Amino acid sequence: MNRERETYQNNPHLSPFQESPGSASLGLESRKTPGLSGTVKGGEEEEEEEDLIEAAEKSVKKRQPKRTVKKPHCCSDCGKSFSHKSHLTVHQHTHTGEKPYHCTQCENSFYCSSYLISHMRTHTGEKPYRCSDCGKRFGQSNALKLHRMRRHTGELPFSCLDCPKRFVTSAHLKSHQRVHTGEKPYHCSDCGKNFSHSSALRLHQKTHSGEKPFICECGKSFINWAHLNSHQRSHTGEKPYCCEQCGKCFSESGTLSNHQRTHTGEKPYSCDQCGERFAQSGSLTIHQRTHTGEKPYACDQCEKRFITSSHLRRHQRTHTGEKPHLCDECGKSFTRAGALASHRKTHTGEKPYSCDLCGKSFVQSGQLTSHQRTHTGAKPYGCDQCSERFTQSATLANHQRTHTGEKPYGCNLCEKSFAQSGHLKSHQKAHARGGMCELVQEYNKVVKRLGVSKERFEKHCSTPWTLWGGFPDTEYHLKNN
Repeated sequence: MNRERETYQNNPHLSPFQESPGSASLGLESRKTPGLSGTVKGGEEEEEEEDLIEAAEKSVKKRQPKRTVKKPHCCSDCGKSFSHKSHLTVHQHTHTGEKPYHCTQCENSFYCSSYLISHMRTHTGEKPYRCSDCGKRFGQSNALKLHRMRRHTGELPFSCLDCPKRFVTSAHLKSHQRVHTGEKPYHCSDCGKNFSHSSALRLHQKTHSGEKPFICECGKSFINWAHLNSHQRSHTGEKPYCCEQCGKCFSESGTLSNHQRTHTGEKPYSCDQCGERFAQSGSLTIHQRTHTGEKPYACDQCEKRFITSSHLRRHQRTHTGEKPHLCDECGKSFTRAGALASHRKTHTGEKPYSCDLCGKSFVQSGQLTSHQRTHTGAKPYGCDQCSERFTQSATLANHQRTHTGEKPYGCNLCEKSFAQSGHLKSHQKAHARGGMCELVQEYNKVVKRLGVSKERFEKHCSTPWTLWGGFPDTEYHLKNN
């Protein structure tokens, strides 16, 4: 209580401190948060705090005698019990949606005063909790406890029954188990989308409201403090999350988790349509669109639609001609960062992705995934026009053009278009040589040359007659093009 009173006195942004029976209150009007279903922030954080206490008790159970903690206060809505009435009062807000504690700096509201006090530190930058082992400071006591268990004690007392993963708290375990069950209990009332975590729902709801209260000195704004903190590392270059296997460091813990799966081979996300498994939930979401046909990203230049925003950006460069990614070894430029990364490995000879069935190595993880289908026989990409199935999405896209007649790859030197990028590249090489197009070259090899007029020849192809040395075209080619 004294800590809370002191925090209010030292922080002018908090509303006046008042005391009411069984709990601390800011004395402000209560309001409910619309669109939030399921157990929300107060319940999850309170549960995590209890889990940390439980984990700490486990670590010292040999030194202390067992004792039974009485929890006489029971929630009439869900049956959960609490040792203090004030804890029950806070928990009941998770059912009613009431958040009586409001931040005066932004629109966030909270179930209890302690969460508001912790939240205010994201505005003030205060980090009062210091790790005695390494000196790192934290804004919340829970964050310090988690840090100590993860970094110093190494204790992970909660085990998943479906995979070998272990966790610091039971709340983290429960959250992880939704990866296996597919459960998404948090529902957005604005658009109907479901989420596996309440924090993901809260972030999503800000896409409806447009709220971005966390602002960087560079002017960029974000929907939560974590995103701002992550962005600020782009200015500082800080990469605090390091892989114990290879020493590679990352600016975000989630990126480290994804990277670690390249070492373990873990693919916890499974497609319920075809059974294909993925290391990242985002990869599964994108893959599922190959089944549903959903293409949410539209080009404003040609109305073409794409499964991912990155595919849209890559496509838009076909309109702009932009190749922003430059190789510092040879000067070659690329439209995609991934293409540059792959190209650089041609200089180093690096092939870090190895097949555990045959030992073949690849430059890209995607190439390994495609190769592995030659062993499994999996063809996850099906044509909705016919029964053909393919191992790669790009092969499916090429095939679908046989149905639509689409030729998206246009030559910038003449008006010719092609269904496949490889055909365009071959055609452009003919321009570079100053010779005839590849179709003419091919047919001239196999069909008897016939005399045709210069006018008929130039009507067919924009390449000047003089560059052809007067060689006549073939009747076959002229009739069919």
